[in-house]
Amino acid sequence: MSSAWLDTLSAWLSLHPGWLAMGLFATAFIESLAIAGIVVPGVALLFAVAVLAGQTGMPLPETLLWAGLGAIAGDTASFALGRLMQGRLTTVWPLSRFPGIVDKGERFFRRHGGKSVIIGRFVGPIRPVIPLIAGALMMPWRRFLAFNIGSAIAWAPVYIFPGFLVGSALASELRPPAHFYAVIGISLAALLLVYFILLRFQLELGDEGRFYQWLKQWMAQYEATHRFWRVHTNQRPAREGEFPLASFMLAIGATALFLIWGQMATATHLLEGFNEATLHWFEQLRQPLLDAPFIALTLLGDPPVLIAAGILACAALLFRGYYAAAVHIMVAAAVTVILVWGLKSLLGVPRPDEVLNPPDSGAFPSGHAAGITLLVTLVASFVAGETRNRQRWQFYVALSLPLVPVALSRLYLGVHWFTDIIGGILLALAVTGATRASYSRYDRVPLAPDVTFAVATALWLVFAGAYIAVSWEEAVMKFRPTTEMASPPPAPPAGPAGG
Repeated sequence: MSSAWLDTLSAWLSLHPGWLAMGLFATAFIESLAIAGIVVPGVALLFAVAVLAGQTGMPLPETLLWAGLGAIAGDTASFALGRLMQGRLTTVWPLSRFPGIVDKGERFFRRHGGKSVIIGRFVGPIRPVIPLIAGALMMPWRRFLAFNIGSAIAWAPVYIFPGFLVGSALASELRPPAHFYAVIGISLAALLLVYFILLRFQLELGDEGRFYQWLKQWMAQYEATHRFWRVHTNQRPAREGEFPLASFMLAIGATALFLIWGQMATATHLLEGFNEATLHWFEQLRQPLLDAPFIALTLLGDPPVLIAAGILACAALLFRGYYAAAVHIMVAAAVTVILVWGLKSLLGVPRPDEVLNPPDSGAFPSGHAAGITLLVTLVASFVAGETRNRQRWQFYVALSLPLVPVALSRLYLGVHWFTDIIGGILLALAVTGATRASYSRYDRVPLAPDVTFAVATALWLVFAGAYIAVSWEEAVMKFRPTTEMASPPPAPPAGPAGG
């Protein structure tokens, strides 16, 4: 299509946004509908409509909402059709023209059950038939709707965001820097590779997974890749040479996401509206009753507290003879500090003007979010590394929970944008993945807990409590809202140090 035709259409849609919303809904609906999603080039159409949405200034949340609703409606209609045609899927036109796809989708559903609704939403040829087969095989309505809605929430950003980003860039008078599209393109390619591996092989990244075994055999064919595999393989006899594939996937995926997120947060205006909305929401939430716990939480993410945790952890590891582990933790902490400081200085993103005395450094990425994420994910990785592959996710989830309240405290207190928090978390996850992948070659003996680690933990709790008590009055004044400067400060919490 010519640029004049596109400009005319964009101008008309900007005056009639209801038609664009209908177009988003209809395109997502058809792309998700049984069989129609095979015949119609739904992905290309979605990209084109998303470009128009970004070019006409349609809000991103509204764009995602209409596309997500269309996808949910399309899958629901397919599920209902499957209920009506159970037992006759390969005999009714137009399904009779695609017996191979129907058969493949049925085998996939029987193998993976309910999670195939989530996986199938993103996987090529079987994508439009999985809801149909789920209905034909009498999957319960409630269970299907739960999987359908949940997967649509993740589907909408993946399919809509690239086109919306392009449209917004085309409409913006402020062009992004020259490296913007190159970084986005390379990062998207890396992310799509990780994404394909995770979905295609259903997280089979452990030494018993199909993808793991296939990759091991493939890399053994070449001297360079075989040597790389051997060098990074765990040396413990009990693990029979486990390669840290999951850690490499985490490092690559988190790095790609960080680069994409950082470009959008600092080189475009796409996320400014969301940042403002999030800041306004937390501003309305703020009240004296909640100030004390959130100030205490944010102090737990201060550099002295995190540095103390790192020093005590390294001291305990060195005392026990785990020299490689201690060195890796020190290097990971140093790399994170340098990256956060360098990016803050280079980008110079201004902070929200919500508190009496905001920090002087740049906003992106959040140092508190990066620091606490690095701390808890490294702890989780070392603890989970002593368990079986299938049980590790439980430790990662449980031990990573503390990063959530600390990160939220920065939003509640109004010293960071939402994009800063996500950027800090992604940066730390990338460092954690790289650290664990590197450490695997030195992991020769089990990291058994004993009284040394208990003493180090107790000392850290005492230090953290004392730090909160000493820093409390200054923190209360520093984080006092600019709109409530006359209100009395909240009472200090009862810290581990007893005040």
